[in-house]
Amino acid sequence: MDGTLLETMRTTLRGPVVGPEDPEYGRARTVYNGMIDKRPAAVVECHDTADVMAAVRFVHDNGLEMAVRGGGHSGPGLALSDGAVTIDLSPMRGVRVDPATRTAQADGGATLGDFDHATHAFGLATPAGIMSTTGIGGLTLGGGHGYLTRRYGLTVDNLVSADVVLADGTFVAANPGEHSDLFWALRGGGGNFGVVTSFGFDLHPVDRVGVAITLWPLELFHDVIRWYRDFLPQAPDDLSGFFAALTVPPGPPFPEEIHGRKMCGVVWSSTADPDELGETLAVVGEPGPPAFHFTTPMPYPALQTMFDALMPTGLQWYWRGDFFDRITDDAADVHASFAEKLPTDLSTMHLYPVDGAAGRVGPDETAWAYRDARWSGVIAGIDPDPANAAALREWAVDYWEALHPYSMGGGYVNFLGTGESQDRVRATYRGHYDRLAEAKRTYDPHNLFHANQNIEPAPPH
Repeated sequence: MDGTLLETMRTTLRGPVVGPEDPEYGRARTVYNGMIDKRPAAVVECHDTADVMAAVRFVHDNGLEMAVRGGGHSGPGLALSDGAVTIDLSPMRGVRVDPATRTAQADGGATLGDFDHATHAFGLATPAGIMSTTGIGGLTLGGGHGYLTRRYGLTVDNLVSADVVLADGTFVAANPGEHSDLFWALRGGGGNFGVVTSFGFDLHPVDRVGVAITLWPLELFHDVIRWYRDFLPQAPDDLSGFFAALTVPPGPPFPEEIHGRKMCGVVWSSTADPDELGETLAVVGEPGPPAFHFTTPMPYPALQTMFDALMPTGLQWYWRGDFFDRITDDAADVHASFAEKLPTDLSTMHLYPVDGAAGRVGPDETAWAYRDARWSGVIAGIDPDPANAAALREWAVDYWEALHPYSMGGGYVNFLGTGESQDRVRATYRGHYDRLAEAKRTYDPHNLFHANQNIEPAPPH
């Protein structure tokens, strides 16, 4: 973008417009993943829906490229695009709770921390992620899973409305009664259809939760993962637990003698009586004696912030993901092999349960296409040192390629990595892809919103 057009944008728009020559540019183009180094033509910091409408209309009318930023947690850095205008929603972080209807309205730039802070004051919550720094917008549009998913479904199962700015800068409200085709597409179809400036959610009674961490030595890996694959799907929906391969971090609650050791483990959470979780998990010794087992009740927002300090903004990230309906013995062998090869102390693999309530939603009710999955898996190479970026990627890709034959074929769209093919996007949406392409043709026929895991508009009839 030339300087004249940049100045025109500044005089046209109300919110700040940060360009490459501005001192704030470095901050404005920083996202969660330190591996991302993109140089947008401008970052428009929007403060309300009117700002977003004006910014999108300016981009549209001047034939510019565009990306959209909510919380900035996209692993491939899709909030930024070289030479494009980023519509930055991060100043829009308000959350309004209606305790009488048990609903909340969250602005498009709100984080899970913002949302949980507002809803917890009323003893309410909705399923959304495992880290408070994640943006609620990108997480929701991809489908959204978290600690509460087995009990209350995916994030999109709790979405009741969305305010959307379309590609020409116009505004629509999407819900089951208005623009229902758009509302369906937003529930898992990613950022392909517009800029969502406000999300409406159903809320559920959640106050204190039971939390536990159980770790076993790697030599028990096969026994533990086989026990876990059988135990959790049969457990009540109140209980959740994601399986992990990890290096034990230094510091509490972990004892010094296991610091720095590679282990496997489960992070448990329960929406039942938190004081009874210890009794529920008395079985954790069945696959072999744990090296560490810790249980405690805590407020739900404390659970959501538990890993924030371990994973601050600016680390190098490379990730890949897949859905799984079973964990075979051969897949367990792959996991065990790569757990021994964790390339850095922060690198990890998680298997998030997406069964329970999420698995009882009809397969065609939302754009999320894997209601028959039991786990959403992610392999993440993570480290603070940019010199390790290539090693992180190599380990994650090799792991994914070895494990992918045991998957269901597609992965959570928010876990797709940099450089994955269009076939992977299609596999993510299965038979829903053509319906999503039809919605894309209706609401974004020229594919202005393409800085994402892109769904191309269906050809004209």
